[in-house]
Amino acid sequence: MLLNKLITPLCVLIASVGFSQNPTENKNIMTQESTITTENIRYTCDNKVLQGMIAFDSKSTSKRPIVLVIHEWWGINNYMARRIKQLAELGYLAMAVDLYGINTTANSVEEAVTLSTPLYQNAALAKQRFDSALQLIKKNNYADTSKIAIIGYCFGGSMALNFAKMGENVKGVVSFHGGLKGVTPQKKLLTAKILICHGADDQFVKKEEVDAFKKEMDAIDADYIFKEYAGATHAFSNTEATGLGKKFQIPIAYNKAADVDSWNEMKKFLRIIFK
Repeated sequence: MLLNKLITPLCVLIASVGFSQNPTENKNIMTQESTITTENIRYTCDNKVLQGMIAFDSKSTSKRPIVLVIHEWWGINNYMARRIKQLAELGYLAMAVDLYGINTTANSVEEAVTLSTPLYQNAALAKQRFDSALQLIKKNNYADTSKIAIIGYCFGGSMALNFAKMGENVKGVVSFHGGLKGVTPQKKLLTAKILICHGADDQFVKKEEVDAFKKEMDAIDADYIFKEYAGATHAFSNTEATGLGKKFQIPIAYNKAADVDSWNEMKKFLRIIFK
């Protein structure tokens, strides 16, 4: 996909911190080790209002690397909130990026397909929304803008990989059980290091897709690590996946071993790229 052939609408940044009427959404979380602050934040892209969430350890005033987290096809939910808090505890300025729109989440597989399909089909549109969030978080007082990474889960993993292939200027990208199709990688555009954490028993991302992805990446000498977890299915890192799989009769399930190991691999990866 050639970026110079895409028409890019103007995306306008609007910050709105601490606006939520729900007192549980904007709060400080006190622990013995740290004070983790979470804040809702709004931005717009082509007149569409989106709402993300940031998390950081407010005990320190120092600048820190930025880690942007892209949600599963369900949208921003408690799982994404938990992940950015964990990243804040590791010392990062974390942001859950909304690609759907304010207060927009899927409550069924059908709704998830409806919300995600336009962004699978239009990578440029997805990147415009992501870039709106990126430009906003880079203005944060805690942001070290020289150190940026993207993490994505399922749908979000696919999006993160697409953005890296499209030339997003970040140090690295981590995909947790994400799809591996999408934009064709080009050597001149793909500069980020990549970590793929994949479930070997993923029925949504099968061996043929894995093989095709590796072939494309090898053809341009991309800098990537591919971790595969035996017995792990799609969505293996989400503790709610087993229940969701049963509820909607789809082949997803939580796998604790794969979750723990992939998170540790991500921590190691981030330490390396942010040196």
